[in-house]
Amino acid sequence: MPHLNKLRTVRTGGRGGDSAPPSARRLRTALTVFFALDGFLFAGWVVRIPAIKHHIGASVSSLGLALLGVSAGAVITMVVTGRLCHRFGSHRVGFWCGILLSLSIALPAHAGSALTLGLLLLVFGAAYGGMNVAMNSAAVDLVATIRRPVLPSFHAAFSFGGMAGAGIGGLAADHLSPVTHLTLLAAAGLLVTAVAGPVMLRNASAGPAAASAPAASTGTSASSGSSASSGSSASSGSSASSGSSAASAGSVPSGPSAPESRGPSPRMSPAVRRVVVLFGVIALCTAYGEGALAEWSALHLSQDLHAGASTAAAGYSLFALAMGVGRLTGTALLERFGQTRTLVFGGAAAAAGMLLGSLAPTIPLALAGFAVTGLGLANIFPVAVGRAGTLAGPGGVAAASTLGYGGMLVGPPVIGFLADWLSLPMALTTVALLAAAAAVLGHVSRTAPPHV
Repeated sequence: MPHLNKLRTVRTGGRGGDSAPPSARRLRTALTVFFALDGFLFAGWVVRIPAIKHHIGASVSSLGLALLGVSAGAVITMVVTGRLCHRFGSHRVGFWCGILLSLSIALPAHAGSALTLGLLLLVFGAAYGGMNVAMNSAAVDLVATIRRPVLPSFHAAFSFGGMAGAGIGGLAADHLSPVTHLTLLAAAGLLVTAVAGPVMLRNASAGPAAASAPAASTGTSASSGSSASSGSSASSGSSASSGSSAASAGSVPSGPSAPESRGPSPRMSPAVRRVVVLFGVIALCTAYGEGALAEWSALHLSQDLHAGASTAAAGYSLFALAMGVGRLTGTALLERFGQTRTLVFGGAAAAAGMLLGSLAPTIPLALAGFAVTGLGLANIFPVAVGRAGTLAGPGGVAAASTLGYGGMLVGPPVIGFLADWLSLPMALTTVALLAAAAAVLGHVSRTAPPHV
């Protein structure tokens, strides 16, 4: 196994390695809340898809086409969010996207047709895509500042937020109409944004200038104590879980509110772009499965296995729980097994789990398959986005996130069309296929250098 696949946690001092200033700890808490809110709101929407489908009388294919509105809105926004974060700061962009996401989640419940639903979902998707790229960029900036590989913990917050949103949505499904439920979610989202947002804005910056030129910092990062760029076995693993410590350990700002260059976004070299695309495709393959389970698991359980509304909602909730638990252990897994084994074994486990989840004849077996899929997929996306951030800074994060979340958002409509042509269980097996592809690409990535 090449040396670059092993991880050593970067510690900046203190017994537990947590010597970050109070402002950084407060910012980390606020970012965690925003990640959790993102997952909570998205899951709250997806568990009401069956009810909205019934309300508008949509077929499976027309619903899949309407869901393309989320994909289109999000991907279009993601293309420009990296530039917006560079110009205005990822914290500011994330704050305003949080407000827009909270407001727009109430819109789908007012749709009267599949066409109207698709148009309303354009707005929701735009807010969702922008918030995800902004929050990932902000998290990479913070990881570079505190020099600790905590990126998987933010993704764990997203998963636990999704679990809570799905669980509450499942309970509400039998008692509240989609209009009432989604309106309450909008109010809760605005309240959380109002509480956590000021911390984000007080520490607003346009992202670390050092991350814009990762190669420039490699010469100094070794002297600063960062294992991410020393060329040792720590290099790749640390970058895989932290997202950017290798990119900017030698010249990161001293605090989370440090100012940043507001010049034009740096361009990636062709060599860097190729490696970033590789990790972006890995993220896409796994995020495809996350999006598919988010928007089709409830319908699969209710339509194909005749589960009740609450049990159907529990499918995504269990998946999110398993993913959250897997991400909480992400740093330990990378330290123990290295990046390549984490990617390969995770992809293989997700492929096996999804075959069980999609083809199982009983509800308990399907739920078990969803849980295994969540554990397998848990750390692949953070590793992929983190490596892209190591190589190319905020531009790499935006590029890999766009590809990754593009897979999450394109997956559901693709599943819809395949389900109309074949069946929903057979359509869901494509998740297993792409998870296996991610495992293969993870093995290929073992030769990718920590810097290009």
